Amino acid sequence: MNTNNERRRFTRIPFDAECELHSDKGSAVVQLVDISLRGALVESNHPLPVGMNDHVKLHLYLANDILIEIPAILTHSQPPQYGFTAGEMEIDSITHLRRLVELNLGDEALLERELEQLLSDDESAQA
Repeated sequence: MNTNNERRRFTRIPFDAECELHSDKGSAVVQLVDISLRGALVESNHPLPVGMNDHVKLHLYLANDILIEIPAILTHSQPPQYGFTAGEMEIDSITHLRRLVELNLGDEALLERELEQLLSDDESAQA
C-alpha cells in the first residue's frame, strides 16, 4: 500500500479553473483544485457520475484555445472532493501540462526530477 509520502512524489499545483469530466455514465462541470504530472483533484457541489476506479477524461481548457485532455481513474472520493490518477496522455496534452507545471514550479531541476520519476513509474508499471 502506498503511503502519503509515496503518493506525493509529484508537486501539486493549486489551479483554480473549471474543467469538464466525461465518463460512460455522464458528464459534469467540476472545479479544479490542483493538478500534477500524475493526477488532479477536483471539487463538485453535486454528486459525480463516477465510482471508484472508473475511467474518465478530464478536459481542462487554458486560454480558450488549449485543451489538456487527461485520461484518468477515480482513486479518491471524499465529496465534495474527488482525486484522479492520470493515465497515458496524448503528446499535445502532456506537453501543455508539462509547461503548466514548469511555469508554476519555477524550478527546472525540480521539474526534471518529477519527469524522471514519472518515466520511472511508467516503466515499473509496464514491467
